[in-house]
Amino acid sequence: MVLLLVVDLDPELAALRPLGAFFVLRTIGDPAETSRPALPTLAQVYENASSDVYGNPLTFRIRKVADALDAPEPRIAASIAHLGLAARLWSAALGCAAVYGRIPDLSPGRLHWDPDGSAPEDLWLAPREPGESLQGDARTLADVVLHGHLEPLAAALRTAYRPASGLLWGNAASALVGAVRQLGPHGAGARARALAAELLAHPLLEGALDPRTLRRRSCCLYYRLPGGGVCGDCCFTRAPRSSPRGTSG
Repeated sequence: MVLLLVVDLDPELAALRPLGAFFVLRTIGDPAETSRPALPTLAQVYENASSDVYGNPLTFRIRKVADALDAPEPRIAASIAHLGLAARLWSAALGCAAVYGRIPDLSPGRLHWDPDGSAPEDLWLAPREPGESLQGDARTLADVVLHGHLEPLAAALRTAYRPASGLLWGNAASALVGAVRQLGPHGAGARARALAAELLAHPLLEGALDPRTLRRRSCCLYYRLPGGGVCGDCCFTRAPRSSPRGTSG
């Protein structure tokens, strides 16, 4: 049994900072923030809404990733971009749940994203009222991250880039386990593992990973990048030979 002392969320979510950059959430309007263009909300991103600065922010991000990695096919860049955003969303939510026992309202309309940022993904939280938080249990995490973010993100990507559904949910499961591993050396690691075990049994993630090894049953296509190999949890033990259009994922 994992015992957790539930602690009120502090205004700056300062307890996330020692966990690393994937876990940190800053607040829109922070006086330490330098001037930058208005950032789209993730709700706008999932709706493929246009932006005065970035055009379609999701398309902007995927083109940026494709250019940076010299991706031979947009679908590969879309998968890598999806994996990066999934990792940030899981890390922020799981970090709060494991450390505080509660999470802030991370709904898509309250989270802003810089599609021109570097890795890890640059997320900003809208200002919140004191005491405004949600339970940090697995059901709430599934509602917030899986249903609130990763389902609409997957729908937007499938419309524009047609990645396999199994690839996207494999990315989501892999990103969740990656967040747990990052929390392992910290005191929140046991709580994070317990939450992840429940989340991996969710119908959207169930079967995405081998339950014994936590290796994926799909591929994120990273091996198809120039100089790319297989990831540590890949379904392949060595990079397969690519066909012109690719057959994995």
